[in-house]
Amino acid sequence: MKVKIGRSRIIKPLYEGTPPTTINYIPLSVFDKVTYDQHVAVIYAYHPPIPTNATIELGLQKALAEYREWAGRLGKDDNGDTIILINDEGVKFVEASVDRSLDQVMPTGPSASLLSLHPSLEGVVELVQVQLTTFKCGSLVVGFTAHHLVADGHSTSNFLVAWGQACRGLEISPLPLHDRTIFSPRVPPIFEFEHRGVEYINKKLKKVYPLIHNGVEDIVAHKVHYSSAFLAKLKAKSSSLNGKNKPFSTFESLLAHLWRGITKARGLSEHETTQVRISVDGRHRLNPKVPNYFGNLVLWAFPKAKVKDLLNQPLPYATKLIHDAVTNVNDNYFKSFIDFANHKVKEEGLVQNAVADTEESILWPNLEVDSWLRFPFYELDFGFGGPYIFMPSFFPTEGMIFLLPSFMQDGSIDVFVPLFRDNLETFKQICFSLD
Repeated sequence: MKVKIGRSRIIKPLYEGTPPTTINYIPLSVFDKVTYDQHVAVIYAYHPPIPTNATIELGLQKALAEYREWAGRLGKDDNGDTIILINDEGVKFVEASVDRSLDQVMPTGPSASLLSLHPSLEGVVELVQVQLTTFKCGSLVVGFTAHHLVADGHSTSNFLVAWGQACRGLEISPLPLHDRTIFSPRVPPIFEFEHRGVEYINKKLKKVYPLIHNGVEDIVAHKVHYSSAFLAKLKAKSSSLNGKNKPFSTFESLLAHLWRGITKARGLSEHETTQVRISVDGRHRLNPKVPNYFGNLVLWAFPKAKVKDLLNQPLPYATKLIHDAVTNVNDNYFKSFIDFANHKVKEEGLVQNAVADTEESILWPNLEVDSWLRFPFYELDFGFGGPYIFMPSFFPTEGMIFLLPSFMQDGSIDVFVPLFRDNLETFKQICFSLD
């Protein structure tokens, strides 16, 4: 796919009436500080008819007026801590074209060719970048990148929906809650849970990486499509030992299935321990709830098991491990984290755990799951309907799996699975087995 780059410029917020008073900066919250320090890219594809680039640009300017953080820059305060400068310096806006039809060249799964459909993620000062790529057939691909220190997937998807609303001349709804100072520690603090070795580690502690003969060049990203019928069977099997309790969710059931399948495909020793890192959104777990909070509000659950137990016990065993670990990241856990982050991190010289280290490209023997199943990404409607394809950009980290609602929008799920080439063939053979 040969992408011809046209105009590239900076787009600034457009305010109705008098522009707001400029706030100098916003300090990062304790949740911002433990997340990824990098840009994340997503891809949207639209069939014609499509709006003009000018319509999309104007909508972006209006959305930025409500989400000013994206138009700012990262900086440092007097203590050397990272802050978001609210200076309206703007976002990068690129127009591009491809002299072929979209169906001829657009991959529907993980592919390095996706990298040409959004601006580079390296050495970027802008906190949001947009690339509009038009195709000979009249289709449009929108490549969107955003800095994770500013906001998580929930907040970013709400911004994208707001951008579409602005393009269609609608009021932005819901309006975001911008106050990052609401997470105050309790007096006195209560350290109810252990956060050392989870969200934080001692800065002198060196991480030990497993001895693996494969390299990054051996990682292959594979897409698996699970139909709604298969998922229903999987959910029933996962919940078969649950008695009168509520059935496990589709997410919990599918993740348990993938955890077992990938562990088997990797050929791990039965005495090894494997774990899954699962993002847990705090907006509806905190009391009081903060559903429209803009920023990062995610912690992690870490179900773990011995390989022998994971593979020899039935599917409900793994599903329950996942369910219990996620359930335990509750209001008390979030508040314990807030207290710990405010009182112990500097005192003990702790740093963010390397689990959020973006330079780590091999997670073996562990997994990380990014579930985008509940994000309203398909609601990014610029005026002629939502996208027919939505996917993350190419991100080949071994063991980092993405779960997305299929673009068929029939309850089926697409899973992107990056594994070593040697393990992928085995995984393909067993990924649909219910045994």
